[in-house]
Amino acid sequence: MMTRNPKTLIFMAFGLLLFGWAIPFLMVMQMIEASYFLSFLSWAASISGLFLGVIGAATYVRMRKK
Repeated sequence: MMTRNPKTLIFMAFGLLLFGWAIPFLMVMQMIEASYFLSFLSWAASISGLFLGVIGAATYVRMRKK
């Protein structure tokens, strides 16, 4: 899934990181019930958001150098 616009990857990464932060916050505030599935989902969203952000930033820098 390589896109031509690295800003799209960065925005997707921001959304995933925000989701990965909000779900545990809501679990701690006891607004949603904690479960292993939600914990794993928030962890996976954080990790994939981190990787997408790094890839998007690297692609952005590479495109700006040219």
